[in-house]
Amino acid sequence: MRILVVEDDNKIASFVVKGLKQAGYAVDRCADGEEALILAETTAFDAAVVDVMLPKLDGLSLVQRLRSKKIRTPVIILSAKASVDDRIKGLQAGGDDYLTKPFAFSELTARLQALIRRSSQATEPTTLHVGDLTMDLLKREVLRGAEKVDLQAREFSLLEYLMRHPDRTVTKTMILEHIFDYSFDPQTNVVDVLVHRLRAKVDPEKTRLQTIRGVGYVLRPV
Repeated sequence: MRILVVEDDNKIASFVVKGLKQAGYAVDRCADGEEALILAETTAFDAAVVDVMLPKLDGLSLVQRLRSKKIRTPVIILSAKASVDDRIKGLQAGGDDYLTKPFAFSELTARLQALIRRSSQATEPTTLHVGDLTMDLLKREVLRGAEKVDLQAREFSLLEYLMRHPDRTVTKTMILEHIFDYSFDPQTNVVDVLVHRLRAKVDPEKTRLQTIRGVGYVLRPV
């Protein structure tokens, strides 16, 4: 899952970005509204976290611009203003949720997960199933049959992406865009290494996670 964080306060931005990356998200950060608008127009994000007080283009205006351009990325608005009127303004501008500062990071991630589930219109919003693999998105647990599989955050994110696209080939570029941020060189073998680690944990028989040579990878139901 790829998240856009728009926050000019370096301390808050560092806290949010670090936490989201540790949770397995790919994260891009912008420090002003104009930069964020340009990035959101050219990159597909699963959700965005937008501060209200931003230089060049404030957060509410940014969200309004996105909606006017038919960009439906779910948005959580961050603000130090907690009044009912301020929350109403945020939602009327096109925000999907409103979180006041200071906030608990666990609440931010829970709200992000809820927005992503809602926007994807999944029939099973909290659980994914592919063959004998089961992923609980709320508990962040994976089972292979009855056996629990312990995954690192990035491995979990890759498996989630593959399980959302079962029996479909996903390219290395697609994985880079959804699992990693722009600091990774697309010419490196970082995707191959991650797939190798994941396969060792969820597919030791090498029947579920298959390599389509020269194209990408596909997760098969077994």
